Amino acid sequence: MPLQKKPQNPKSNLSWIQVTKDFVKEWPEILDEIKLSSMPIKYVLWVDIFLKNNVVIHIDVSKDLQTKSQNSVAKNLKDYINQNRINIKTVDIKFDVPKLKEDMESKTNKILSKAFRKN
Repeated sequence: MPLQKKPQNPKSNLSWIQVTKDFVKEWPEILDEIKLSSMPIKYVLWVDIFLKNNVVIHIDVSKDLQTKSQNSVAKNLKDYINQNRINIKTVDIKFDVPKLKEDMESKTNKILSKAFRKN
């Protein structure tokens, strides 16, 4: 009896994100210093999921975060994408780059001020 190969899901590129030209234009210096493998959902404004049948699912993440927890929104989005992966052509994500930049600069300044504080 010949061995049968187990059906495989489509290859996943979950270990990387391809950033848009807008992201690069808004904050080019960050690309040299950050690995975009895990982005908190609070920095996502919306997600457009383009299906193979030409239907576009628009998810307004910023609106969902007004009434649901970050964990809940992230889990629902991840579950939807995983369950429908075979039907998805592409996914577009719009980040709140100004907020991300502000938060990162603020946290960096706090760390640097503690590290170089005069005693």
